[in-house]
Amino acid sequence: MQKEYETILEPGKGEIIEKKSRFIGYVRHVESEEEANAFISEIKKQNFDARHNCYAYTVGVEQPLLKFSDDGEPGGTAGKPILEVITGMQLYDVCIVVTRYFGGILLGTGGLVRAYTEAAKACINVAGTVCKRLVIPTVITTSYTDLGKLQYILGNEGIEIKDSEYEENVRLSTEIFIDDIERITKAVTEATAARASFLRDEPVYSVGGRGMKR
Repeated sequence: MQKEYETILEPGKGEIIEKKSRFIGYVRHVESEEEANAFISEIKKQNFDARHNCYAYTVGVEQPLLKFSDDGEPGGTAGKPILEVITGMQLYDVCIVVTRYFGGILLGTGGLVRAYTEAAKACINVAGTVCKRLVIPTVITTSYTDLGKLQYILGNEGIEIKDSEYEENVRLSTEIFIDDIERITKAVTEATAARASFLRDEPVYSVGGRGMKR
């Protein structure tokens, strides 16, 4: 199972002008083919008067589904260059639509490839990328006496406390990167003389906490 991957979370929009043609790139995070198709339909409806709405998307992490469309542009000049931007940046769960408003001047094959490539890059630059990491959601239960030691260890490791409950004991909800879980568990166990307990959930991909990148 892949332990981390790059994606975008916030939608982005970027535009370039090439010989009076407008190329408007839109990018969105998608986690299914249905979400990707809904986004494509939304942009096509929004730009119903455009000459072309070309797109590419990748869905899934282990065996990603890759699709693209030239939407009437010469074969290989639009959808494939957009997809190559996505795969070249090693992004997953991303859909990009590039809308072209024709400016009256033919660009040729090379000009189209460059324009669609740059428009795809422009919208990604606006959205920004993040690293999703495979983490273990973990609830750590500790005594009030040992709370300071636990907070010090988590803080030193850059592990965010997602939630906390203060009752007879203290329960802290965290997400720990899968490669760090055994080391963190050992450190907390030693610091609290095995008085702390751990409740782990199934691994999930998450943004934030230790190792977050923007």
